[in-house]
Amino acid sequence: MPNSYFRFKQFTVQQSAAAMKVNTDGVLLGAWADVQGATRILDIGTGTGLIALMLAQRTSTALIDAVEIDEDSARQAIENAAASPWSERMRVFAAPFQRYMLSTADRYDLIVSNPPYFVDALLPDKEQRLVSRHAASLPYDELIVGVNALLTNFGRFCLILPYAEGNVFIAKAALAGLYCTCKTNVCSTREKPIKRLLLAFEREQAPLKEDTLHIHLPTKEVKNADIAASYTSEYRALTKEFYLYF
Repeated sequence: MPNSYFRFKQFTVQQSAAAMKVNTDGVLLGAWADVQGATRILDIGTGTGLIALMLAQRTSTALIDAVEIDEDSARQAIENAAASPWSERMRVFAAPFQRYMLSTADRYDLIVSNPPYFVDALLPDKEQRLVSRHAASLPYDELIVGVNALLTNFGRFCLILPYAEGNVFIAKAALAGLYCTCKTNVCSTREKPIKRLLLAFEREQAPLKEDTLHIHLPTKEVKNADIAASYTSEYRALTKEFYLYF
């Protein structure tokens, strides 16, 4: 059973009531998304508020809004934001993104999302987890429409998806005028296939910047039982400002 909280270097995420707990996908996106020049940030499907909190830590003055459809998760995100050092810069809205995009007049320099992605897979048993992880609650076409409506002209949209779904999303976004300009292929180890795609989109086409991130060292290269020793130097460098053991 997951812990009821997850402690990072500068904040703690309470997660007992949240549909989705702290996970590697969220940490990757929160550490990877380019925050340069962002004064207003939106996190779509914030869950516990993890990514929003990470982006608050990485910026000094940016105002950060977060939207969450699940009421229990949204309440937990509100509590986590209020308990953080950046509470005055954070707002959490309990609402479907489709409704939020129609009700807000705000526009954002950076939009991030760790969206639902079980497009063709079997539905999870628990309804709360279903809402959080099944793309029926936020189809990619509707996510793209909303991002297009709320993103500033020179803003960025960053998200993380599994490999197959990520490539589908790249094609759909391009048809709507959002072009993938940065892609990081995420692999568990050097021997494993690509598991996730970290993607950045902008309105103006540009040559794609692409690289690969390996999370773990092969077991044979791990010298001792220290948890930090099992991770690659590139993953430690990306997440060292957050994880306690780096």
